[in-house]
Amino acid sequence: MFNHSYSENCLGVILLFMFKNLKNDIPAGIVVFFVALPLCLGIALASGAPLFSGLISGIIGGIVVGALSGSKIGVSGPAAGLAAIVLVAIGDLGGFQNFLVAVVLAGIIQILFGVLKAGVIGYFFPSSVIKGMLTGIGIIIILKQIPHFFGYDSEPEGADSFIESTGENTFSALAHILDNITMGSMVVGFIGLAVILFWDNILSKKGKFFKVVQGPLVAVALGIIFYVLTKSSETLGISGAHLVSVPIPEDVSSFLGQFSFPNFAVITNPDVWVVAFTMALVASLETLLCVEATDKLDPDKNVTPTNRELLAQGTGNVISGLIGGLPITQVIVRSSANIQSGGKTKFSTIFHGFLLLASVVLIPRLLNQIPLSVLAAILLVVGYKLAKPSLFKKMYALGWKQSVPFFVTVVGIVFTDLLVGISIGLLVGVIVILMKSYQNSHFLHIEDKSNGKHKIKMALAEEVTFFNKGAILKELDSLPRDTYLELNLLKTRYLDYDIIEILEDFLIKARERNIDIQLVSKRGVVENPTSFVEFFRTRPKSSLSLS
Repeated sequence: MFNHSYSENCLGVILLFMFKNLKNDIPAGIVVFFVALPLCLGIALASGAPLFSGLISGIIGGIVVGALSGSKIGVSGPAAGLAAIVLVAIGDLGGFQNFLVAVVLAGIIQILFGVLKAGVIGYFFPSSVIKGMLTGIGIIIILKQIPHFFGYDSEPEGADSFIESTGENTFSALAHILDNITMGSMVVGFIGLAVILFWDNILSKKGKFFKVVQGPLVAVALGIIFYVLTKSSETLGISGAHLVSVPIPEDVSSFLGQFSFPNFAVITNPDVWVVAFTMALVASLETLLCVEATDKLDPDKNVTPTNRELLAQGTGNVISGLIGGLPITQVIVRSSANIQSGGKTKFSTIFHGFLLLASVVLIPRLLNQIPLSVLAAILLVVGYKLAKPSLFKKMYALGWKQSVPFFVTVVGIVFTDLLVGISIGLLVGVIVILMKSYQNSHFLHIEDKSNGKHKIKMALAEEVTFFNKGAILKELDSLPRDTYLELNLLKTRYLDYDIIEILEDFLIKARERNIDIQLVSKRGVVENPTSFVEFFRTRPKSSLSLS
């Protein structure tokens, strides 16, 4: 009886929190919808799969994965990082329906990863690499969207590889823009960009209406109006090649005919299992990377349970594969758009999934009047916010141990692709850590000194690196309310910047849970520090502590 009441109370609190934030989540969900729509179609095109399969995975990623995930602001859907794998696999396995079997099996393998608690791998990515990933993706978004902004749409939306499917590369495509400008696309692109920037920087500060109605929505509406008014113009008219292209069913039967179903007769084919395991591994790594990056961007500093995320992603991929969708991962472009638009709970993610579903069923013809250049304008703003110039200066100021992995990751992503760039950055990050730290054990010691009170002493080891993130996060998250925490660093000679960031983020949660913190180190003793970052930056070092 107690457990039942407790569950009802918890559900009530969650629902109350979600409805309380509808004014933030609904506008954010609309913006994510406009970002996700062309990406779903573009990734399907780049994967050699039916266009509708991209929309299916976007819908499942929003509704199913969004509901099951522990992330409040992460958004899932088809990912560019898997496009090359999908393209080759469809050909090698003898068709799309055979490939869908591999998607279902990949989902089951992901569920097993979650059950086996493999999500802890996500904590082993250093902060500098994660920030490099976010910045690199931001630069890639800008570089890839500039051609679309001017009406040069040779490459599908969502592509992230340096070498493009057309044979061009990222920079050669930019060089050919002047020879391929579509005047109407360029004009409406500039109109959309101006509206978004004006709305974001000026109007949003003028009243609640301008916060609820987001600039991207207005830009899209103006884009449709521009297309309708100018479609008969020889100069400003925009052809179908430069518009969103959603499949249009003629009736219910033709709509249902767009769904594909797996051919389980090939389940005994070893090649199907190889593809399934490859997709499960790549999709899981990309998801865990995005989870870590999204948590970094989250202004509320929520910590996503990684094992639950793998279970959610696996379930989503099983369902997606069963009805003809592409493999799903958490995607940083959509997640960052959600955060930048003010999303607070998973309702924004779920809402964007329902918008995708409703739009492809009810208004596909209206969607097909949206110029790609307007959507490119939205993504250009998203990319800039991920790759602000100030971040480069900040990372450089942190010293070479942080800046080298950061810059290597950025360059690697820009000149290869997301997964290769991350791999290079991670390798360099590990090398840097190994160069600067001794090969002794790392541990986290918790001493309960309660004596009837919530008084806990947390002593950190001699060397604490990003490998300790998981253990420290777990212990901090488990601290009860109304706790007095003594954080003892007297024995700590090396404290990684990643750990300082974790402690900095924890300050928000500590205030919410009425946790008092006493920081004890050879730099001094501080009660309830306002900033761990400032403490370690401004306090003089001891020769015996914190190298």
